[in-house]
Amino acid sequence: MKRRCLAIGCGLALLAALGLSGCSFFGLGQRGQEESGQEADTVLGAGRQTLSIVSGSENQELEPILEEFAKKNGIQIEMTYQGSLDIMRALEQEKIEYDAVWPASSLWLNAGDTQHRVKHAESISVTPVVFGIRQSLAEELGFVGREVSVGDILDAIEAGKLKFCMTSATQSNSGASAYIGFLYALLGNPDMITEEDLQDPQLQADIRELLSGVNRSSGSSDWLKDMFLDGGYDAMVNYECLMIQANEELESRGEETLYVVYPYDGLTLADSPLGYVDDGDEDKEEAFLKLQEYLLSEEVQNEIQRTGRRTGYTGISEENRDVFRTDWGLQPDRVLSTMRMPSTDVLFEALNLYQTDFKKPSLNIYCLDYSGSMSGQGNRQLVAAMEQLLIQENAEKNFLQASNDEVNVLILFDDQILGEYTAVGAGEELEALYEKVAGQETGSGTDMYIAADEALNVLSNYELSQYTPAIILLTDGMSGGSFDTFMEHYEAAGVDVPVFSIMFGDADPEQLEELAEATNARVFDGREDLIDAFRKVKGYN
Repeated sequence: MKRRCLAIGCGLALLAALGLSGCSFFGLGQRGQEESGQEADTVLGAGRQTLSIVSGSENQELEPILEEFAKKNGIQIEMTYQGSLDIMRALEQEKIEYDAVWPASSLWLNAGDTQHRVKHAESISVTPVVFGIRQSLAEELGFVGREVSVGDILDAIEAGKLKFCMTSATQSNSGASAYIGFLYALLGNPDMITEEDLQDPQLQADIRELLSGVNRSSGSSDWLKDMFLDGGYDAMVNYECLMIQANEELESRGEETLYVVYPYDGLTLADSPLGYVDDGDEDKEEAFLKLQEYLLSEEVQNEIQRTGRRTGYTGISEENRDVFRTDWGLQPDRVLSTMRMPSTDVLFEALNLYQTDFKKPSLNIYCLDYSGSMSGQGNRQLVAAMEQLLIQENAEKNFLQASNDEVNVLILFDDQILGEYTAVGAGEELEALYEKVAGQETGSGTDMYIAADEALNVLSNYELSQYTPAIILLTDGMSGGSFDTFMEHYEAAGVDVPVFSIMFGDADPEQLEELAEATNARVFDGREDLIDAFRKVKGYN
């Protein structure tokens, strides 16, 4: 970690100028899909020239704009959505598997591009990271029609009046942005945060209290919005443009909308720089520059602004003011200013502290399938994946290490419960669970519902408000047991706990999606990269 931090120090000047911002990138190029072997999430247009795109989920809203360019110019654009750390890692590789990057943040571009292979970087849009609070609650808190500070938000949390959803600061940039903004505000906005600042007892107490207000987490900004819309929550931290989308959906349903709050002393921005990965292909570079010119044209900038993204720091065009509705608390005339980032060493130390000490501890219940069909390669992959989570030296590489108060429970199953093991904290007890995973032999049939049911029993032993809980289910085949019976137990328990699933082998996606939808969760595909799927699901709690 320290070696990487020192290597990216050269990007600090740009980080200081642009501020901390969005969590994800676009990348363009045929080599990305052909050489990496992965499929794009979305393919736009068609043509002999192909540009593959790796992007944060919040940029899905721009697909119609990109599709128009692709069709007009006979270029096929292949889009893949990833989180901030995934994109940073992609840029660190010897060969970058994309033709360009379009991060929501300059932070992750500079952190990963230590060999300076990205060129022609230009900011395409700007969006601040804000709070969205149910209108009636915002009025009750006295937040409507006035400037609100991070201290005001902390006071509301301490009074038990405010809970909010937020993406993980170590997996998604909207969460990282908010978190760094919180730190600056709680420290009284110093010129730059230092390592000594992070050790301040008052800061540590305040940030823990503030983050205790998080009642659901996510690894993706766009999915956080969708989860919020499906879950009946009171507030979330997210990009201003996604707040607008959420309010449009809420209003169309006839439901209460969100009032947008800009914490003036901790406001951070997403600057969305689009840059080309230089691979010596002049034709591809020409196509990239044509795309960039198109996106920066006056007409397209206006279209981008109508999606809720700002195209500058000093206001909104008159014709788009209807998008930035003041009755929702939006401030179209607000002048946005960037926040100077801490040094890279301090930034990564802050993220480590978030993961291990500051955020509300996770309560992870892993239901691991040891049915007969998992024998051989399936079991080997499961063991390798859990090694990345349980062995803390491995987990630290992806900011997935456990905190001192985190609880991890393993439920091993086939068509019955084979074993149940618990570890608290990040020490030897946790790493000892790996031996249980590696030593368990595969058995016979599969009943994922019996394991999920046992997970509910485990949850009943904890005060869930003190944790970010999740049931994480891995299975490789169609399950016996009863979904309806499990849901009866789930509803009787009265818990808001997501049941995430990792699809593996011949897993029935309908069964897993049914379970995820019923518990406001997600299904992850682990059939090509099980370790990556485990890492992603951990980012959601």
